[in-house]
Amino acid sequence: MSIDTSTAARVAKLARIKVEDDALPGLAEDFNRILGFIEELNEVDVEGVEPMVSVEPMRLKRRVDGVTDGNQQDKILSNAPDAREGFFAVPKVVE
Repeated sequence: MSIDTSTAARVAKLARIKVEDDALPGLAEDFNRILGFIEELNEVDVEGVEPMVSVEPMRLKRRVDGVTDGNQQDKILSNAPDAREGFFAVPKVVE
């Protein structure tokens, strides 16, 4: 696939980037280089290669997925303008 100056102008307009007319040939050339590199990457055989988190072998940190009450009810309700019986008190909205 080859990008010409009219396509580069359209991409710039869609991206809301102001590009002067004399810079469009350079932009089209940059797009063509990027697309060429992507085509090269598509030729690489990645069959059997595991996805990586980082270039260093590492495991993601895990924690127990357990439900807790947070043990912070008093701290949270201390910021409330009106709290009653352990809950936020809000004005009635529906009449």
